[in-house]
Amino acid sequence: MTIRLMIADDHRMLREGLRRSMTEMGFDVVAEARNGAEAVQLAEATRPDVILMDVTMPEMDGVEACRQLRQTLPNTQIVMLTMHADQEILTSAIRAGASGYLVKDCSTDEIASAVEMAARGDTALSPQLAASMLNEVRKLEAADAAEAERVVTKREEEVLQLIADGCSTPEVAESLYISQKTVKNHLASIYQKLDARDRTQAVLRAVRMGIVQLN
Repeated sequence: MTIRLMIADDHRMLREGLRRSMTEMGFDVVAEARNGAEAVQLAEATRPDVILMDVTMPEMDGVEACRQLRQTLPNTQIVMLTMHADQEILTSAIRAGASGYLVKDCSTDEIASAVEMAARGDTALSPQLAASMLNEVRKLEAADAAEAERVVTKREEEVLQLIADGCSTPEVAESLYISQKTVKNHLASIYQKLDARDRTQAVLRAVRMGIVQLN
């Protein structure tokens, strides 16, 4: 089955070159976008199998466009294209749900291979990024596992600690730069998770569980 491909890049010459090359290699290029916002709009209209997405674009960058499209089009795979093998951007792309990450000095054959891999549900990336990608994925998996083991979230833990320190709801809100309503919502969640009736019982149980400390 022919892979339906979309290209998103703010450089017209690169878009046209990729379109010609990918079409000659048997891909069906269904749309071209000039920026991230247009990429989101066109992808939702055409529903491609794979998107070649430039990282740096006006109006909305490729990482944010990727993040949005993973929510609305979970079956569309996205391969990020960038000029540089930047570790911070690589991390952002992984978190956003990208299926691959290529630097723009790769060959047309490598791009075609990456598109085919992404369409199969595999991860595609430039060889020079392989080690960094693996390390980053391991870090994210460890962080996700640690978060999953939390009884309460990090923000709820901060609320609990301030309550344990004797702060009132307004004082907690001011300290964390959030609204009093948000504090109350966090407390409601804490009560449910710790099976507590009120803040005193919640703090006592949190202390016993080692979540907070009494100073």
